[in-house]
Amino acid sequence: MSTHEARLRALREQLKRDRLDGFVVPLTDEHMSEYVGSYAQRLAWLTGFQGSAGSAVVLPEAAAIFVDGRYTLQVREQVDGGLWQFVSVPETSVADWLGAHAGEGARIGYDPWLHTRAWVEQASRALAANGATLVAVDTNPVDAVWPDRPAPSAARLEPYADERAGRSSAAKRQDIADWLHARRADAVVLSALDSIAWTLNVRGRDVTHTPVALAYAVVNADATADLFVAPEKMTDAVAQHLGNAVRVHDRAAFPAALGGFGGKRVVVDPNFAVAAIFDRLDAGGAEVIATRDPTVLAKAMKNPAETAGHKAAQARDGAALSRFLHWLSVEAPKGGLTELSVLAKLAEFREATGVLVDQSFATISAAGPHAAIPHYHSTEASSLPLEMDRIFLVDSGGQYLDGTTDVTRTVIVGTPTEEMRDRFTRVLKGHIALATATFPPGTTGGQLDILARQYLWAAGLDYAHGTGHGVGAYLSVHEGPQRIAAPTYPGGGPSEPLCAGMLLSNEPGYYKAGEYGIRIENLVQVIDKPTPGGDQPMLGFETLTFAPIDRALIAVAMLSPEERAWMDAYHAQVMAIVGPQLDGADRAWLEAACAPL
Repeated sequence: MSTHEARLRALREQLKRDRLDGFVVPLTDEHMSEYVGSYAQRLAWLTGFQGSAGSAVVLPEAAAIFVDGRYTLQVREQVDGGLWQFVSVPETSVADWLGAHAGEGARIGYDPWLHTRAWVEQASRALAANGATLVAVDTNPVDAVWPDRPAPSAARLEPYADERAGRSSAAKRQDIADWLHARRADAVVLSALDSIAWTLNVRGRDVTHTPVALAYAVVNADATADLFVAPEKMTDAVAQHLGNAVRVHDRAAFPAALGGFGGKRVVVDPNFAVAAIFDRLDAGGAEVIATRDPTVLAKAMKNPAETAGHKAAQARDGAALSRFLHWLSVEAPKGGLTELSVLAKLAEFREATGVLVDQSFATISAAGPHAAIPHYHSTEASSLPLEMDRIFLVDSGGQYLDGTTDVTRTVIVGTPTEEMRDRFTRVLKGHIALATATFPPGTTGGQLDILARQYLWAAGLDYAHGTGHGVGAYLSVHEGPQRIAAPTYPGGGPSEPLCAGMLLSNEPGYYKAGEYGIRIENLVQVIDKPTPGGDQPMLGFETLTFAPIDRALIAVAMLSPEERAWMDAYHAQVMAIVGPQLDGADRAWLEAACAPL
């Protein structure tokens, strides 16, 4: 019996003991985080799936794992299809599948600290249709059968300097207090980890690649705050940084504290607050106002200090990536490189900056057919060699105190086929169309998504992921509410109007299953873009990522004169920003890589 078969069997036995006929296992934590600490990696432990988004349902005679189009290939490589049915979302939701497969009168368990109230309501409706019910558990049954489950991180909180943040925590809390007064509310519960870190100007090391700490916070209408965090995470420096207006409590006291808001109006973000938070507030007699956490939009619109820090981080990161790309151009044709060895070498170049805190996510190092898996995760078992005349895709980023980076480059080892050059150039044309877009205030990222896809669509091609995600300021590499994704694609849905200051990725791609994949990703910032002779205010994008784009993959004849001019101007900027940081063979290589088309 395989390891994962044994784990699935153990969970089913535990469900019998708990008098449950099924259980839902999401990939998240008590804060609805995208990236979670090792203690919360229940889906990976149970199924073997290493992606960053998914869910599973276990019934007595059936089990299903749910992923979107980014992971369609990956889930089949990592999860045993003999044990698990593969279900694609959003075509089929977990709730709909449960409604169709749960037996009449079945009791389906869920952990109320791992689901939103909206999900609970949706799943309850789906189950009610055949007399089944959703049952909240006090103890997660996966935890009961996970003997070596890691403990939550004990890393300490870290002050984040006001100079880097651009505003003091006191000023941010006052803004929140003013926002509460305008809504006649008494307090707001902050459960999203990046919202807490941003509001209090603190960072942490509790989640791999994301500098946040496991905590909850309540900001009150008098601009004070209550922080709930494990006592061992506090230091004198953090206490002094927080000041007397922030009261510190044990994280374990948070559930009980929610019962103390009787008769008060409390704001809770339904997207990030789990069902258990709503349940505790309701039970305590609070009047709950379900609306977006007031820090979300403020955090997304970077201030001048955050923007300056990000640009400094991008310049530094671009130099590290360029050194790596030069090294790769020399070593890959010799043979002997693998996805994992190349991944490790890129990490060395970033670490050589001397100021790297962490990677901003697990590097995607994908050779040949693995490049066709958008969110591929290389392991000892799956690592492929880099081969001649094959594409290599690397999607990576760094966490620096002054900024968070995320960049994808696709290169050819050897000589590309004409089809590869055609597809790469169509992706490049879409990238340029988005980078150069001019649009009025109120435009959403979803409305711009077609700009990046148009040249692929014209050839009957597409890609199954969004075109852009928000990025934090030394915070999460995936930050909302801004994104560039039409509703029909993963990450799509109701889209936020883009505002000056927002950081986003620009990353169209193309993936040919079993053969190769292409993605070109830079980070951009929304800026005011005055138009000569125009009579309306306009917005546009400023590109902030600087590293060469592989000229060998560009079919120059497919580019318009304007696109060629953009490409040459971009490479000139790479030389101006990255060039002074390089010398010797690295600089000579960069000059050739950035030569005009």
